[in-house]
Amino acid sequence: MKMEGADGADDIGAAAKADITSREDLSMAVMNLISVEEHLAFTAMKTQDESYLEILKEVRKTRVSLMKELLVSTDGELWCISKHLLASTMRLMETSTKYMDKDVKRALRLERNAFDLYSLFWLLQNMGGKNDAGKPEKKTKAKGAGIKDA
Repeated sequence: MKMEGADGADDIGAAAKADITSREDLSMAVMNLISVEEHLAFTAMKTQDESYLEILKEVRKTRVSLMKELLVSTDGELWCISKHLLASTMRLMETSTKYMDKDVKRALRLERNAFDLYSLFWLLQNMGGKNDAGKPEKKTKAKGAGIKDA
């Protein structure tokens, strides 16, 4: 399967050589916010301090707002698929760092898996509709469908 970068380039290698685009920067911010949400949830449970859940709600509002800017299409389950692809990418990247000193091959395999999932995220985003100027445009949702703030 041929992958596309955030800029719509057919060759993900060419996109990787270029500077990170603002959409890629935004996707990295969303990845980190998803991780912050996870850590706040676990911290709330470990400490039994519900104030962490209040902070989590604020972080989630920011992440949802940024995802609305980032995603080209939310048709079907694309909102959730996109969130989980980004979350999995971040988790694999973090896991990889734990193997850098003791098992470089495993670390590299995890990084490759992370990159592949991240590429799939961009493939899905680039599958969205294009307007007359060739720019991605948000597809309309079916009546009654909406983005869940998740």
